[in-house]
Amino acid sequence: MKLLVVEDESKMADYVRQGLMEAGFIVDLARNGLDGHMMAMNERYDLIILDVMLSGMDGWRILQAMRASGVQVPVLFLTARSSVDDRVRGLELGADDYLTKPFAFSELLARVRTLLRRGNAPTHHDRIQIADLELDLARRRATRAGRRINLTNKEFALLELLARRRSEVLPRSLIASQIWDMNFASDTNVIDVAIRRLRAKIDDDFEPKLIQTVRGMGYTLDIPDEG
Repeated sequence: MKLLVVEDESKMADYVRQGLMEAGFIVDLARNGLDGHMMAMNERYDLIILDVMLSGMDGWRILQAMRASGVQVPVLFLTARSSVDDRVRGLELGADDYLTKPFAFSELLARVRTLLRRGNAPTHHDRIQIADLELDLARRRATRAGRRINLTNKEFALLELLARRRSEVLPRSLIASQIWDMNFASDTNVIDVAIRRLRAKIDDDFEPKLIQTVRGMGYTLDIPDEG
């Protein structure tokens, strides 16, 4: 599933993003309120983790703008604003949960998973199907032709990224930043090895082959054109 973290304190932002990625989520990061507002309004996310005290535009205003525009993605406030009045204000504005700093990452992760299980995200985000490949995003399961495919967290996140952006050619640099949170180096074969392992599970025993290599550009997932 795809999450957005809006946090302008650099170490905190990187800590939360890294932890969520290690838990198998695809995570975008906005480091100020204006970028967070733009991304929340224009991209599709399954959940947004939002600070209150942000540069450019505070979290209260971001949430107000989202709800006024009909954006109903679940929002979890993660903030140092810990008074009862702040909690009440956040919930009244339409937040789905409110967690104060400092916090235990295990609690944040539990709250994220609970919100995602509630089904507040749009139902068409719950499953992705391409040919006979089906991804159950809520349970993080993949099947092909009705057969369960056992994937690691990273493999599922990679498959989800490819499936969400079906037919797009994704460069290695984008895959590296989204799945491994690293800058792509031309002399590393991490991406190619990961794709090869995923292809072995998803494609080797099935037809049609869905994961395609576009030479010199990257990888794409789609039903190949006949002929």
